[in-house]
Amino acid sequence: MKLASKLFLLGSVALAFCSCADEEPIPITKTGETTKPKLVGRVASVPSDKRFVLIESYGKWEVAAGSLLTTLGTGERTANLLVTGEALGQYAAADYQGGTLEVGDAVYSRETRKTAALPTETAPLEEHRARPFN
Repeated sequence: MKLASKLFLLGSVALAFCSCADEEPIPITKTGETTKPKLVGRVASVPSDKRFVLIESYGKWEVAAGSLLTTLGTGERTANLLVTGEALGQYAAADYQGGTLEVGDAVYSRETRKTAALPTETAPLEEHRARPFN
């Protein structure tokens, strides 16, 4: 009887691990605290081609170019946006990456750990541009 209860307990633990394997990991700060999403604005405009959106920011726009944003609308509607770095007044642009969004959806940013950029070789390209065409 004890073997059966141990197998049941082991199966329950295995099932618990399987059920939470699909969840996205939450970023953790250097001090071990989890970072919460920050409400940064709302979707102000979505052109018909959905290549980009305009975001009306709540306060000063302090989201770096290349940052990933998420949107949340009614009915658990979500989308991903990539910050372009273009901002004018209270509006900022972001490239549409996927999902479903509508005007008025909330836009969230989550602070992520910064990684070192990979070195790129630009010297050959610059030499090519410097040479005149003959």
